[in-house]
Amino acid sequence: RLRAAGKVKDLEALFYSSPINGHCGISHTRWATHGAPSTENAHPHTSGDQLALVHNGIIENHEELRRELQQCGCQFSSETDTEVMVHLVARLMASGLDLFCAVRKAVERLRGAFAIAVVSAAEPGVIVGARKGSPLVLGVGHGEHFLASDIYPLLGETDSFVFLAEGDVVSLNVDGYQLVDLNNQRVDRPVKQVETRADSVQRGIYPHYMLKEIFEQPQAVAET
Repeated sequence: RLRAAGKVKDLEALFYSSPINGHCGISHTRWATHGAPSTENAHPHTSGDQLALVHNGIIENHEELRRELQQCGCQFSSETDTEVMVHLVARLMASGLDLFCAVRKAVERLRGAFAIAVVSAAEPGVIVGARKGSPLVLGVGHGEHFLASDIYPLLGETDSFVFLAEGDVVSLNVDGYQLVDLNNQRVDRPVKQVETRADSVQRGIYPHYMLKEIFEQPQAVAET
């Protein structure tokens, strides 16, 4: 795991000085919802050295769950609501569930909004994602699959997407994926082709995205 407070370039420099390898990866560039925007509060959050999780959104019952997990012996290293989720999934896996089932059980306990991606050392090459109130999209590739909060980070990798519905949980690896819905029933969501070009979401000649968006307003209005 590599984490750094500040710009993405700071994390990039850290990677080049201390490279890491793995079967698959999760990452995040969010600031802290709970606690200071510090390295300790940065994603991914882990439970021991076996489980890691990233999260968009906010968990409203995190204090209640934190107290419950602390009584079970869980040690917390951050001030975030996110860390509660990774320990909850770890506890369920310790009871004998695989990663997919543990995430499905865990999200039933959560109140609030979330889109998460979880990896486990016990299941190399597998990523499990879930969404409620926050968007999550599956990028379908050839010999590779992706999760992201929007299509735009993935446009350079694929133009085929599955938009997860509210309550969906997905397990993916390089060979494929499986989805269950809010009622834990296996479901197939349509794969949609997106024609947006990857370069349309790059900053281009502009020094920052806000300026780019200002100059794109006439065209955006016309297209709308």
